[in-house]
Amino acid sequence: MKRKTLKHSLYLSLVFVMAARSSCQEEEERLPVLGPREVQAGDTLYHTIPDFAFVDQDSSLVTPETFKGSVYVADFFFTSCPTICPKMKSQMLRVYGKYKYNERVKFLSHSIDPTHDTVAVLRDYADRLGVDSERWHFVTGDREAIFDIAQNSYMASAMEDEAEPGGLVHSGAFLLIDSRRRVRGHYDGTKPEEVDQLMQDMDLLLQEENSHDIQ
Repeated sequence: MKRKTLKHSLYLSLVFVMAARSSCQEEEERLPVLGPREVQAGDTLYHTIPDFAFVDQDSSLVTPETFKGSVYVADFFFTSCPTICPKMKSQMLRVYGKYKYNERVKFLSHSIDPTHDTVAVLRDYADRLGVDSERWHFVTGDREAIFDIAQNSYMASAMEDEAEPGGLVHSGAFLLIDSRRRVRGHYDGTKPEEVDQLMQDMDLLLQEENSHDIQ
């Protein structure tokens, strides 16, 4: 009798360990939420991208509503950038190519040189890349607003710097944003291996979003 009880106890312990391990694996498969956070009344409030309004290559107003129900990848660039931008766009095109038929994935590229990068210039730039303007928005707007959202919301750098070619400098960051405007990943868009990781993380995020929809 004692032997049966012992076996039963060991079985329950094994079930508990397997369940705990499975739970940990599920937790590991969820991407972290980046940025500052605070706890209010027992609820965790995460950093989110605030409201914004920019104009894209089709002269359409782009706001958070444009990305409702979607995840998106954001970056900062300017069309005359002679340094890292060509490499970044080459890498972003890899991501676009993988997800261009997935309606829940979009792309948002902010020009930090609105004086030169008019709607017409951005239209020509998008056409040369051969991308769908409903899926990939190249936006322009008030430069200070773009600098501000880069540094304070997307946690990326974008600023004037006369010592740099073109008089502007920005990071090569690709930012992965979920449907609740939360930053879920930060990647160096000039490095293929980090862009590979972005695509792996995108798959995980899409699974998470689908699970959230089901619930």
